[in-house]
Amino acid sequence: MNSGFEGGQLPLTQRIPKLRGFQNPFRVEYNVVNLDDLEKLALDSVTPETLRASGIVHEKGLVKVLGRGSISRAIAVEAHAFSKAAARAISGAGGSVTVVPAPNGDRRVPARGNALANR
Repeated sequence: MNSGFEGGQLPLTQRIPKLRGFQNPFRVEYNVVNLDDLEKLALDSVTPETLRASGIVHEKGLVKVLGRGSISRAIAVEAHAFSKAAARAISGAGGSVTVVPAPNGDRRVPARGNALANR
C-alpha cells in the first residue's frame, strides 16, 4: 500500500500544499548588498545598474541595502529598499539614501513557473 493513501479521500499533502513546499507566487525577493560591500567600491554614487555592472548583484531582481559593516565616507546610494540601520549609517556618514521605485510599480509581480503565469 502507498503510505499517502487515505482510502479514497483527498490525501493530506494535496489538501495542505505547505506540507510539500508551498511557493508563494507573490513573494518579493531582493538581491542583498551590505555596507561593507559599498565601502569596497570606489564610487561616490551607487545605483542598481552600477552594482550589476560590477558583479555584486544578479542581472535581475530588486536591490536591498542591509546594515552589516560600516561606511566611512559620503556615498549617494539608490536602491529599491533599505534597512533602517543601513539608512541611518549612510546618512550618518554624510551620504544620501534614495528609494528607487520597483519596475512593476504598484502592480504585483507576475507569477512564474506555474499554469497561472502571465495572468
